[in-house]
Amino acid sequence: MKPDTSFMPPIDVLRAEIDDIDEQLLTLLCRRLTAARKIGGIKSQNGAGILDVGREKTIFQRLASLNRGPLTTTAMHHIFSEIIAASREIQGPVSIAYLGPEGTFTHMAAIRQFGHLARLTPLFHISDVFQEIDAGNHHYGVVPVENSIEGAVTHTLDLFLETHVSICAEIYMNISHDLLSVSGELSAIQVIYSHPQAFAQCRKWIQTHLPHVAFEPCSSTAAAAQRALARPDSAAIGSQDAAHIYHLNTAATGIADSARNTTRFLVIGPDSPSPSENDKTSLMFATAHTPGALYQALKPLNDAGINMVKLESRPARYANWSYIFFTDFEGHIQDPRIQKAVAEMKSLCMFIKCLGSYPRAETVF
Repeated sequence: MKPDTSFMPPIDVLRAEIDDIDEQLLTLLCRRLTAARKIGGIKSQNGAGILDVGREKTIFQRLASLNRGPLTTTAMHHIFSEIIAASREIQGPVSIAYLGPEGTFTHMAAIRQFGHLARLTPLFHISDVFQEIDAGNHHYGVVPVENSIEGAVTHTLDLFLETHVSICAEIYMNISHDLLSVSGELSAIQVIYSHPQAFAQCRKWIQTHLPHVAFEPCSSTAAAAQRALARPDSAAIGSQDAAHIYHLNTAATGIADSARNTTRFLVIGPDSPSPSENDKTSLMFATAHTPGALYQALKPLNDAGINMVKLESRPARYANWSYIFFTDFEGHIQDPRIQKAVAEMKSLCMFIKCLGSYPRAETVF
C-alpha cells in the first residue's frame, strides 16, 4: 500500500515515489532472475554454454532503441551489464581468468563483458590464461590481441597454435593513460614504472614534460601502480581504476600521444556462439612457400564476396622463413557461402583452423 503523501514536503513525496519504484524494480529483477534460472536449466539439458554474446548484444541494441532518456546509453549499458551478470550467475557460477593483476585494462575489459559479479581470477601471463581455459579450469578467459597504435599482441596470436580454445567474443575499449603517484605532484617524480607498450603510447608526453625521468618496465600497468605505491618519488602509467584500487593520486590525465587509442580484447573459451545479425570469423592458416600462394589461399574469400577486415602474419615455428597467417572476415562459419569458401581454402593451404565465429563488437566505451 502506498503511503499517504498529502501532508509530506515535496522532497519526501518524491522520495516516497522512488521507494515505490524501487520495490517494483526489485520485484521485476527477481522475476527476471527466475526466468534466467529456467533458461539455464534448458541450456544445461542441451549442453549449451552459459555465455550467449549474441543474445546479450541483441538485448543492448533493443534497449538502446527503446531508451528515450534521461538515462544515457552508457549508463544503461553499465546497469544492464550487471543485471545480465546476475542472470548469468544464477544459471551457474562462471569463472573468468584474465591477464592481471587487478587494475589492468584487461581486468576492466573482463568487467565490461562479464560484470562485477563474475568470479574473476587474475593470471600473470597470457599463456597462463590460455592454458587454464584449455585445461577446463575456468569457463572463459580475457586477453588482449591488438592495439590501434602498437599493433598485434603477437604472443596472443602464437598461443592459438598451441591450444584448442575458441574465440567467443571480442571487446573494444578506449584506453586512457594517466600518470599516477603517491603525492600527485609532477615535480616529485624521479622514475616512471610502466608496461613497455603503455610507455610507448605516452613517449612524446613524457619527453615533453618529464624528459629526465628514468623509466623502468613492468609486466603490466597494474604492477607498475603497485611499485609506485611503494616509492614516493615514482609514478606509474595506468588507469583511473588502478588509481582507485591502489590508492594513488593522479599527477596528469590523458597523457597518451594519441586520443584514439583503442585495444581489442578477446574472450576465449570452449563455446561456439550461434549466428547473429553481424558476426566475425577468425581463421589461421599456412601456405606453401611458393609465389602467389597467399593470393591463391585468399582468393575463395574474394570470389565469394566476403569482406576481410584483418590479415596478420607470424613466423612459423616448424620452418625458417615460413609464416602462419591470421585473418578476420565478416560473417559466421555456419553461413553456407563461408563454409564453401573455407572448404576451397583448405585445398589450397598446408594448414587451416577456424578460431571462432562471434558477434562483431561495434560500440567502444
